[in-house]
Amino acid sequence: MPPSTRTRKQSSSRRVTAAGRKAALAAGANSAAGPSAVAGLPTPPYAQVKQYLKDALEAGLWAPGVQIPSEAELVAQFGVSRMTVNRALRELQDAGLITRLQGVGSFAAQLNRVSSTLTINDIQDEIRRRGHRHEARVHLKRAEAASAALAARLGLAPGATVFHTLIVHHEDGVALQCEDRYVNPACAPDYLSIDFTQQTPTHYLLDVAPLWEAQVAIEAALPTAQEAKLLGIARTDPCLIVVRGTVSRGVPVTRARLVHPGARYTLESQFKP
Repeated sequence: MPPSTRTRKQSSSRRVTAAGRKAALAAGANSAAGPSAVAGLPTPPYAQVKQYLKDALEAGLWAPGVQIPSEAELVAQFGVSRMTVNRALRELQDAGLITRLQGVGSFAAQLNRVSSTLTINDIQDEIRRRGHRHEARVHLKRAEAASAALAARLGLAPGATVFHTLIVHHEDGVALQCEDRYVNPACAPDYLSIDFTQQTPTHYLLDVAPLWEAQVAIEAALPTAQEAKLLGIARTDPCLIVVRGTVSRGVPVTRARLVHPGARYTLESQFKP
């Protein structure tokens, strides 16, 4: 290899290391960014910028809708090219974590949407979009001790206090959804003081604990005796049952069982490539 080529490669390696140190300091690390697990290579500069922004978003440094540092600011902070920063921002946008407006800047995304594969819908919004009347009837609203299984799902100790609500949502007077929900008090300490006849738990929780992760299971099954009674259906009527758990900034927020009479409800989704 000619000496001039070797010198250029060594200089490039030093620049990557410097950028890694800046990214680590910006993220609050105590040492330089270490090598990646692949063949001992340094972490690519765009990945360092992306990880810093992702960690800051997860930590709540920028609330949903708040503008994050500009491309020029990130270029100066990390000592990398504008193309490198643009790639990091583009991948965060593709993941649904930021929104970008040409000529304006980049903003922390509204985190009720997780990438392009999942949308957390509010039953009240669904009903109102159809031009119909929503009514919520609260059948249970209390603090209680968590079972071992529930505590494990919410990251709590067995017997720890959880908030529990049981609400039936009606569309034009017809029961459409039975919502049995448990909430981690650390994420929503005022949960039991909310009037859920006016605001749904989903809407409230998305405001106070922005969604970062969600796990959803959907099945066709029969309702429990209590669910059948609350929904005004027969115990043998099939239902669409959605079990959903959500996480905000690494902390489990809620576990909900949403039961819909199969003859009254259609699960809808939309996809655009």
